[in-house]
Amino acid sequence: MHVGRRRPRHRGVRHGDACGFIASTGVAGLTLGGGIGYLARRFGLTVDNLLAADVVLADGSFVTASETAHPDLFWALRGGGGNFGVVTSFTFRCHDIGENGVVVGGPVLYDLADAAEVMRWYRALSPSLPEELSGWIGLLTIPPAPPFPEELWGRKACGIVWCYTGPHDRADQVLEPVRTFGSPLLDGVQPLPFTALQSAFDALYPAGLQWYWRADFFHEISDAAIAVHERFGARLPTGHSTMHLYPIDGAAARVPEDATAFAYRDGGWAGVIVGVDPDPANAAAITQWAKDYWEELHPTSAGGAYVNFMMEEGQDRIRASYRGNYDRLAEVKRRYDPDNAFHLNQNVTPAR
Repeated sequence: MHVGRRRPRHRGVRHGDACGFIASTGVAGLTLGGGIGYLARRFGLTVDNLLAADVVLADGSFVTASETAHPDLFWALRGGGGNFGVVTSFTFRCHDIGENGVVVGGPVLYDLADAAEVMRWYRALSPSLPEELSGWIGLLTIPPAPPFPEELWGRKACGIVWCYTGPHDRADQVLEPVRTFGSPLLDGVQPLPFTALQSAFDALYPAGLQWYWRADFFHEISDAAIAVHERFGARLPTGHSTMHLYPIDGAAARVPEDATAFAYRDGGWAGVIVGVDPDPANAAAITQWAKDYWEELHPTSAGGAYVNFMMEEGQDRIRASYRGNYDRLAEVKRRYDPDNAFHLNQNVTPAR
């Protein structure tokens, strides 16, 4: 499946390639940063399903990068961000999911008071689930709008959004352990088009909001981390502010660390803390909450972060996020962009 300016977008780009969690996410940024999404446990990251990319280089030349043409550039594009050129089109491997693109998924929400218990259960269960089932966990405020019941509007909660992409005749069996745990406030798991699940939260986050991001990878959800999540979940500063942990095990973890620029291939979760609000007057409050939350949580992390979740955090953080792949990225950068023309990103500086 080909995505680019020269051909119309195929319906499959939103059904069968390894895409993200929000429908408004741009395919280029998603792919170049790695591409974590609902399908990562079953089919790997977006970059693991990239077959080729057309690229305009810093010198104005045009190349196609793949396993057989400019393989060093192709390696770097798969997780190295926008450091190497302007990608004008992508060719992806696509997959059948669910039944004609209909999956079984949706949120299961628990009272915030149950967050520690839910997180301990989730950390043990999630890696053992069939790879057709993926679920990310978060701390959130229930939106004051349908389809959520009015009695839950504005209530702080711990939620897991599940997505099962296997055959529907196995759905009840696979989902049984995740739908019978605890005392949920709401069970919204149901058959729905994959595109509906992926766009379910788009209306909650329109353009123009104030955002502050902090992020890390985590090998585990430790008891120390859960204690931090409890404290800061209770202090969610606005209705849009949230914390998410996205699983990156299964197929995503079977790819060797040095096979692509995306280096965190040993399972676990990609975590993100976002302070969000429409009112600029709340910018300081949401920023401070996110910073304080991250400062306390970071010691429990794996060190680096998903580059698509990072702000301007300095070269040490960028190096930590690429681990042992950073020096190779710098060599590729020297070959394709020696003057660092493409630097408005999580910048890999050219090797000297």
